[in-house]
Amino acid sequence: MCQVNASRVAAKAPAAHGEVMWPTALAKRLGVEYPLILAPMAGGPSTAELAVAVCEAGGLGSFGGGYLAPEALRTAIREIRARTKCPFAVNLLMPEPQKPPDEAAVQAANSALEPIRRELHLTTSSRPGSPPDFDALFGVVVEEKVPVFSYTFGALDEARVRALHRIGTIVMGSATTVEEARRLEATGVDAVVAQGAEAGGHRGAFAAPAERSLIGTISLVPQVVDVVRVPVVAAGGIMDGRGIVAAFALGAAAVQLGTAFLATPESGANALHKKALLARYNEDPTRLTRAFSGKLVRGFSNRFMDEVERAGAILPYPYQNLLTAEIRQEAVRQQRPEFASMWAGQGAPMASAKPAGELLRQLIAETEQVRARLTRAEEPT
Repeated sequence: MCQVNASRVAAKAPAAHGEVMWPTALAKRLGVEYPLILAPMAGGPSTAELAVAVCEAGGLGSFGGGYLAPEALRTAIREIRARTKCPFAVNLLMPEPQKPPDEAAVQAANSALEPIRRELHLTTSSRPGSPPDFDALFGVVVEEKVPVFSYTFGALDEARVRALHRIGTIVMGSATTVEEARRLEATGVDAVVAQGAEAGGHRGAFAAPAERSLIGTISLVPQVVDVVRVPVVAAGGIMDGRGIVAAFALGAAAVQLGTAFLATPESGANALHKKALLARYNEDPTRLTRAFSGKLVRGFSNRFMDEVERAGAILPYPYQNLLTAEIRQEAVRQQRPEFASMWAGQGAPMASAKPAGELLRQLIAETEQVRARLTRAEEPT
């Protein structure tokens, strides 16, 4: 198990009548002190530095490698290993059985994007490239024997789950419905991440259309807990100690937080993204859209979503994601938030710019304070 450092111990809040108890079974299995997991945030926000900071503060740091080339993923894994002795997780995105779009569909999608390209002074239309090579990325995960492997957008086949178990890797899959949780458990996963509709980023739905899988965290977690035998990790909209305690009350064995860490210095989110997060209750709250990537995703509402949805020509994921990449990159370069993809959950107004380790220690202290307060409230007067 990862060593407990002095600053972590000092940060723990004392509880009335002794130490406040945390759920321990999954944390012990993962080899971490606290059942708090950094959500993997592929596409930029995930960095080795962020994962390490969470690991060193007592949680499970995760790295989202779904969009990387295999050797870039290998480099990131080795960097994390070089900087911490603690366990960590690597996340990949399951491939989807989508045929490449035909020429007519690509032309229609390009026409819908053309006004935005002109405004950004991009002169040529694009063609979607090739999606990431999941098999090659998975091969890196196995070769590097990562401590924890998590995945999203589907159910890994039983043979691959067994292969990971043979090398000592703990496996976690993401579910947005009870049916998905059942399917994941049947493949032999060690834990199920129950992703509520409040979560930022892409929806992990795979058993039914994402629009029919929008169940809030407070409803989803206890339903999943009641039907699977493996531990359940609560994810979606959880930003502070109050949310963590609520998730434990619903039966969660651990909590996963992503948006809470997006604005930290260690996060790879760009400056435009962090500014939007720290605007607090801004005029552009989060909403769901397929405009940027072809898959339902939650981010800050903006003109790009409105105009592309109005045009109505959107390629399926991952081809829309590939087609819009240049626009998204140029929008950031020109500081044009109205055209940038900025994923965030519904708890975004509570995001913090504190260093990630400090933030995790604050979450630990808040959780213990809330649980201690509730314990005192239950005592007879």
